[in-house]
Amino acid sequence: MRAALVRRIEARAARRRATIAAALAEVGAEAGVAVAIDGEVVRVSARGLRARWWRDLALREAGRTGS
Repeated sequence: MRAALVRRIEARAARRRATIAAALAEVGAEAGVAVAIDGEVVRVSARGLRARWWRDLALREAGRTGS
């Protein structure tokens, strides 16, 4: 039972990371945003990224929806 729970939690975290990466890639495709999932971390790099993150509510909420 514990192993099944761990698998479910890991799958949920993987979906959340993928959702974040997809949202960032969609928003930043024309702006030169580089997105990569590196294990447990979504790595993002771009000029002015912090300001863009705070201006776009959908981008901030991408990792909080639980979907």
